[in-house]
Amino acid sequence: MKYTKTIVDAELRATIFDDIFHGYPTGNEYQKVNDRQYGVILADKNGHERYVRIGAIVAEEREDMTARELMESEIKAYEDKQAEKAEKAAKRAEKAEADKARREAKAKEKGE
Repeated sequence: MKYTKTIVDAELRATIFDDIFHGYPTGNEYQKVNDRQYGVILADKNGHERYVRIGAIVAEEREDMTARELMESEIKAYEDKQAEKAEKAAKRAEKAEADKARREAKAKEKGE
């Protein structure tokens, strides 16, 4: 079975974040790439070697909001976007179910 890019990339990110934030000693060898990034070679779920970069992005200072406010606004924007995606997915699933029921009813009418 070949895993999709979405699944593979999510699993690689989870591995990296577990290493960094939860201290799981995976034995991964992180190497400095430049002043802003480190990198590591990991095997993905499909058995291919992948180069994963970890970068540190420093947000610009802003006059209209504090650093804390900026971070909170970015988190809220992300959460809002995820909620919107979930709502759209639920509507698609609901429509698919209704379409399936309609097709089955139509097929049943033709069969009688």
